[in-house]
Amino acid sequence: MTDNNYMTIVHPLEPCFTKESKILILGSFPSVKTREYGFFYGHPQNRFWRVMEVLFKEDLDNGIATRKDFLSRHKIALYDSIYQCDIVGSSDASIKNAQPSDLSRIIKGADIKEVFLNGATSYKYYKKYHEKDLGLEGVKLPSTSPANARYSLDDLVNEWRVILKYLDLF
Repeated sequence: MTDNNYMTIVHPLEPCFTKESKILILGSFPSVKTREYGFFYGHPQNRFWRVMEVLFKEDLDNGIATRKDFLSRHKIALYDSIYQCDIVGSSDASIKNAQPSDLSRIIKGADIKEVFLNGATSYKYYKKYHEKDLGLEGVKLPSTSPANARYSLDDLVNEWRVILKYLDLF
């Protein structure tokens, strides 16, 4: 991988939360497909939305408004650990010169009880940049990315079930 393949990208999405949000789920950085789609977990093979459908027993269409409504109803905030970085395509492994996201707006504007990290890269940057300021240890969950082929959908659902206890649904 040469430096010529790197692009400096600034996070194009606004954090998604309401004042009732109880949990914050952080990814690492939006993929190329997510940036094109214009909302979190926009890659058709990313299993985030499928995991949510199974956990909450709902069918969601691909519409951004539908997904925002789902998050609001279930008191889930979404954003990413990294605000800007140099990256090759969508490869978390290629990330360098990462600058952290400002999570203060979410923390001040919502009632966040726990932070969940979607994958090892998000967890790494959360620990490095956010944990101390937020005072929440954060819970690492397996990545829903299509690159994480080690986990089946059932495996992901079983691991991600932990979020329910923070939403009074467990």
